[in-house]
Amino acid sequence: MINRGDGIVTGGALNVDYIAIDQGLTLNPKADKIKVFLPVSLELYAQHYRRRAREGVITLEQAERLIDQLSKLRAINKLALRENINNKVVNQATYFERNTEVIKAADELLAFQVNHSAGVEDTIKKAKSKGIPIKLFSYTIKEVKK
Repeated sequence: MINRGDGIVTGGALNVDYIAIDQGLTLNPKADKIKVFLPVSLELYAQHYRRRAREGVITLEQAERLIDQLSKLRAINKLALRENINNKVVNQATYFERNTEVIKAADELLAFQVNHSAGVEDTIKKAKSKGIPIKLFSYTIKEVKK
């Protein structure tokens, strides 16, 4: 996308968002074609991801890599990281609010939906409402019992 002159808009999460930002920074070191919308400030987002690591939902390494990436992005181009400083908690409502901002800034949606994710479903619904093209990749991952 960046090679053809377009930009990347993400929600700053793990996996696909992380990879998109990583590749975007490789191709666009000034980060002027990258926009990442967070549901809260980076500081509160970092606290949220570290808490999720303590809960065992993700690893601490995943949390720290994402936090480092977003911090680096903000240092390179503070306009690339769009923090919602009005929100004080990370929850479904603030994530869905973040999805609205992502779709407002997007002209196309590449959605990677795992296990019928409600957040991705919300984003798809908003993209349909805006009338932008959607490419949906759906996956099912069976949970492994510990």
